[in-house]
Amino acid sequence: MDEATGTTDPQHGELGEEEYAEFMELAAEEGFDEEELGDLGPADHGPLPVLAVVGRPNVGKSTLVNRIIGRREAVVEDRPGVTRDRVTYEAEWAGRRFKLVDTGGWELDVFGLDKMVAAQAEFGIQSADAVLLVVDATVGATDTDEALIRLVRRSGKPVVLAANKVDGPSGEADAAGLWSLGLGQPYPVSALHGRGSGDLLDAVLEVLPKAPPQTFGAGAVGGPRRVALIGRPNVGKSSMLNKVAGEDRVVVNPIAGTTRDPVDELIELGGKTWRFIDTAGIRRRVHQTAGADFYASLRTAAALEKAEVAVVLIDCSEPLAEQDIRIIQMAVEAGRAVVVAYNKWDLLDEERRYYLEREIEQELVQIRWAPRVNVSAHTGRHMEKLVPAIETALASWETRVPTGRLNAFLGELVAAHPHPVRGGKQPRILFGTQAGTRPPRFVLFASGFLEAGYRRFVERRLREEFGFEGTPISISVRVREKRSRKK
Repeated sequence: MDEATGTTDPQHGELGEEEYAEFMELAAEEGFDEEELGDLGPADHGPLPVLAVVGRPNVGKSTLVNRIIGRREAVVEDRPGVTRDRVTYEAEWAGRRFKLVDTGGWELDVFGLDKMVAAQAEFGIQSADAVLLVVDATVGATDTDEALIRLVRRSGKPVVLAANKVDGPSGEADAAGLWSLGLGQPYPVSALHGRGSGDLLDAVLEVLPKAPPQTFGAGAVGGPRRVALIGRPNVGKSSMLNKVAGEDRVVVNPIAGTTRDPVDELIELGGKTWRFIDTAGIRRRVHQTAGADFYASLRTAAALEKAEVAVVLIDCSEPLAEQDIRIIQMAVEAGRAVVVAYNKWDLLDEERRYYLEREIEQELVQIRWAPRVNVSAHTGRHMEKLVPAIETALASWETRVPTGRLNAFLGELVAAHPHPVRGGKQPRILFGTQAGTRPPRFVLFASGFLEAGYRRFVERRLREEFGFEGTPISISVRVREKRSRKK
């Protein structure tokens, strides 16, 4: 990293100039050339105006959201009730940026889960700067549409009316009939094909307040750290998000699989602002799921890739499942910092606690390095311990070991515990360097192939010496090729 320019030399990776010079000196002493060394490179703004997209179920709100943001982000299926929470995305049109809030279908006089979905839509209206009301032009205005219009009018927010499912000129007459709703011009659009979306967005920009000047180039540095809540369905991810948010931010229901879209929320916790991401539960066999559940699983994987730390929730009132282990492995393979939260701790009796400790000791031996927090999302028990665990994991995730200190450690390690002799040969670690962080990535240069067991031993000793609590470690080995000496 060039501290003066803030750039990264692809050959230096994340090494500083002094470390890089020291590393190259070691490499030259051991006879490595540039080809063998290879590339050691490593594998935001003010508040935006908010537009809430509302309408009754199955009028095409999520399809229109995907059209506006230019990618298939919101889960879409040809049946009502797929979207349940209010989900926020960033959009841009004509050089102006704004936030788009996709909401679940609003219905009148509903109960249970449908009532909770409607409440989330109503909250989305109240918290927005403007409202995009979507009506199915092929059906026309229903009693539900008119009740929703009365609700929007009471909010006092500016409204743009989208007459969706107008796929050709013949459907524009149906759209014109929506003038009777008293919301001004209905904009005929086809969310599926993109017809008329430009005129609709021009109208949206007219009612949205302008965003403050943006500062680009800062990246995520200094911004809210991104925390993904992942786990099996119904382990309490949404309950935890609501508890730390201090409000009913997402729909919670005993039915497994309630959450479909990843939900971002900025939360003040432990004196800091965090971006928590509630995700859909990861099912045992994603390839065997269908429809909304399949796409929800894909969205969860994408949300994990964007996060910095994964809080893996485990329902400790039930025996550890194979899927719990797979989800932890998924976070490790994604290179995220990891915290394991054992939820529903308030439901445990002494006998279950005893067996849980035995299960953890046997099944999760490979992630002893992950911080553990025993919590109850329902009662709020020990939620204050979540932030220190996340901070510890993130600090380890970004830890860098100086090259000199690392090679001193490796020298002592090899002297005390050399690699076993195999086939009459004994490979030896010559030197190493930390090629990257987030997560820590080490490259070891050796005289021969290092067995997997010895690599695990090196990783364990690295953790004992330098910590790395809460982060996976990547160790790769480059073997020096034998070359004939020049005379």
